[in-house]
Amino acid sequence: MAHAYNATISWSRGEAVFSDGRYSRGHMWTFDGLSFPGSSSPLVVRPPLSREDAIDPEEALVGALASCHMLFFLDFARKAGFVVDSYSDAAVGEMGPNASGKLYVARITLNPDARFSGEKLPSAEDIAALHHRAHEECYVGHSLRADIVISPVLPPA
Repeated sequence: MAHAYNATISWSRGEAVFSDGRYSRGHMWTFDGLSFPGSSSPLVVRPPLSREDAIDPEEALVGALASCHMLFFLDFARKAGFVVDSYSDAAVGEMGPNASGKLYVARITLNPDARFSGEKLPSAEDIAALHHRAHEECYVGHSLRADIVISPVLPPA
């Protein structure tokens, strides 16, 4: 293996009775010493047994793809001589049934909005090419079965 990545997930039952299914799905995710609250999705397990203020696995998957795509996009834009001032992405993951009827993250739509400055500004074609290349190189994207749609905000013509 070329690289290895680590995550620590920890959960404790506390005083809840486990056998009745009414235990908290709240837990902690720890990466590189930083901890974040995690939970099942409130769309899957209703509050108060899940936490609406915590990251759920489906959100994390969408965020991981959006982050990976952005990092490649920024690097390719820099190498092409463009100056990116800001980048945001309101990415959306959608669940659907697979061929066996099991739910999975079937589609992730990235909605990246990159803002540029400087003497060399990218055309709509340049931006589309940068996104295409980022999609082609993104490690997380290579790991997913979901349809990935990239719908960038383009500069006015």
